[in-house]
Amino acid sequence: MELFRQHPGPVDTATAFAGYEIARHRLPAAVSPASTRRARHLGDLVDRYDAFLLDGYGVLNRGDQPVPGAVERLAQLRAAGRKIVVLTNGATPTAEAARAKYRALGFALAPEELVASREIASLHLPDILPSGTWAAIAGEGDSFPDLSVPLEDLQENPGLLATADAFLFLSSDRWDWSWQDRLVEALRARPRPVVVANPDLVAPREDWLSVEPGTYAHHLADECGIEPRFFGKPFAEAFTIAMARTGIPPHRTVMVGDTLHTDVLGGTAAGCDTVLVADHGLFAGLDPEPFIERSGLRPHWIVPTT
Repeated sequence: MELFRQHPGPVDTATAFAGYEIARHRLPAAVSPASTRRARHLGDLVDRYDAFLLDGYGVLNRGDQPVPGAVERLAQLRAAGRKIVVLTNGATPTAEAARAKYRALGFALAPEELVASREIASLHLPDILPSGTWAAIAGEGDSFPDLSVPLEDLQENPGLLATADAFLFLSSDRWDWSWQDRLVEALRARPRPVVVANPDLVAPREDWLSVEPGTYAHHLADECGIEPRFFGKPFAEAFTIAMARTGIPPHRTVMVGDTLHTDVLGGTAAGCDTVLVADHGLFAGLDPEPFIERSGLRPHWIVPTT
């Protein structure tokens, strides 16, 4: 992911798309539908599916603001008896904190209606390293009472670069390329497991794209020859857990998201139909069709808004 380091200024959609294509060989394979249909919003699809898996950023919210009409749309889906799971790659907050964030935005989610990549990764940590020291790359003030192994904050204890037995990437909020270079050097000297609880390369904020842990993880793979373990979309574990929560089979489930390489690819690989929301996330202000053609990642539906 030297592409991101070399790109001047904020990351834009074209650069993010190019990065996902560079990393494509590490992502799941899927056969896309032959064509895409268009609808006005998710309300037009309520009779077609029994379960809706929904991304957060770009579908329900942009940064700290709800997508217009999204609160009402979830109420409509619930009133129609549809199962809902918010499937997010946000790995910084605990599940309780994440639900509180959505509640403040107007989305009252039951515990079973939220599946976060932090939770998914936690299920696998003891198998990856049954004993030893885990170093967390985390946000400011993050704590780890909900995770399945003891963790220490790497940036509060940089000596862990040499002594930790494994690394868990939760957040890039405090991470930068100088820290990344130190981690590359440490892993070249002593290869160790790296678990990535947020596979996203970027995330849409109100009017910009933030660089997320997936960017740094693919860079580590390129520079150090290690194979990070990714948990979250587009990888299978996320969809297995989400669909187990709904109890609805894949052919009656639709994944709704704003990205081709996480939401659409992951949903298609899991056997679900997919919806690309075009106006609020990665492709806001752009025509997504050229990106669909270049990648071959075709959603079943495109809607402008939730």
